[in-house]
Amino acid sequence: MACIIRPMRLEDISQVVHIEREMFSTPWSGTNFRYELLFNRSARYFVACVPLPGDVSKGVSWLDALISRVQRLFSRSEGQAIDNQWVVGYAGLWFMSDEAHLTTIAVRQTYQRQGLGELLLISAIELAMERNAQFITLEVRPSNGVAQALYRKYGFTGVGLRRGYYYDTGEDALLMATEKITSASFEGQFQRLKQAHAQRWGGQTP
Repeated sequence: MACIIRPMRLEDISQVVHIEREMFSTPWSGTNFRYELLFNRSARYFVACVPLPGDVSKGVSWLDALISRVQRLFSRSEGQAIDNQWVVGYAGLWFMSDEAHLTTIAVRQTYQRQGLGELLLISAIELAMERNAQFITLEVRPSNGVAQALYRKYGFTGVGLRRGYYYDTGEDALLMATEKITSASFEGQFQRLKQAHAQRWGGQTP
């Protein structure tokens, strides 16, 4: 599946919010994302895109095909796919001093288990490196074993808890962080993992 990673645009917000509502019990609103894109100078968000679904026979789920057609018919601004690109995932970072904080990462349910979440994480790490961050941090639910396994694969370790962080359930958040991403050990392992991902999935361009 051909996939590109590019900066998030205002026109992507309605698609991103759709994924938010699909994936999270306390989703961000379009207003939240507009603020992040327009006013938060510490924030950087990007999306994973594939060609706009044409019909179900090409391997696209009937639901995604239907949603794309409805968006093209009834929304000429935010809901309309850009340049025939269908947003299937996104991620965001906040940059603070020498730290890059991964604020969010998500992939549409119908596009999961295709390496896209890992591709977004790879892109986030590369962006942190480009902006000379020293560490990357994030919060994750202790109950989310799948996400934790991916983060640990890329060198994140648990460094603490944020008590009652998730107000919908009162669940704590596990705070995870990398070692210095400029270290030879981190960079060497990252390049090996990145190459292995490309060999397995291919056709995806950060």
